[in-house]
Parts: sequence; C-alpha cells; structure tokens
Amino acid sequence: VQLQASGGGLVQAGESLKLSCSGSKITLEGWGIGWFRQAPGKEREWVSYRGSRDGTRDYADSVVGRFTISEDVDENTVYLQMNSLKPEDTAVYYCAAVRWPAEYWGQGTQVTVSS
Repeated sequence: VQLQASGGGLVQAGESLKLSCSGSKITLEGWGIGWFRQAPGKEREWVSYRGSRDGTRDYADSVVGRFTISEDVDENTVYLQMNSLKPEDTAVYYCAAVRWPAEYWGQGTQVTVSS
C-alpha cells in the first residue's frame, strides 16, 4: 500500500494550490482520509478529514473557509484545494488513510507561501 501526496509548491500569499493524495493498492473511498501538516519546529497538526462512511468533511479552524477536501473516486485520489494561502500555511503536507486499526501515510509535499 502506498499513498502519494503531490501538488505542493511555492506561491505568494493569497494564491491557491491543489494537493492530491493518490493511492496504490488501496481504494481510498473506503478509508477515512486526513490531511496533516508540519511546519518547521512545530508538531504535526491536523488540517482536514473526509470520513469513510458518510463522507463527512471537517476542517481545522485555521483553514475553514479557505481549504476544501474533495475526492475523485474514479481516479482514486483525494484533493485538498487551498485558497487564500497565508505564510502561516507554509509546511510539509501529508495525507493519511485510516481504517482502524490500520493507517497509512504518504510522503509529504512542501507548501511554501511567501508574503
């Protein structure tokens, strides 16, 4: 099983990025999918979550109204659309698939937002 996060880059404040989390040997539709981020010198924090059963979507307060989690079932990919990016959004972003007791993590993708 592999997850791959991609789509990071360097943008200016106010711009947008769309991250992708694709799965290999795992059907993401049946798993809870979370996006997390870790900034330099800080602990990893949760950003967004898509529930596996009812598709519930939830967001950290810091990204509500700016980030949107979505999914393309046919592409087996979960996305994180990030709008109105701020310098404090700068971090390595990770996706994870969770279905207790198993969980899988992808490698991170760097997002850098310049002021």
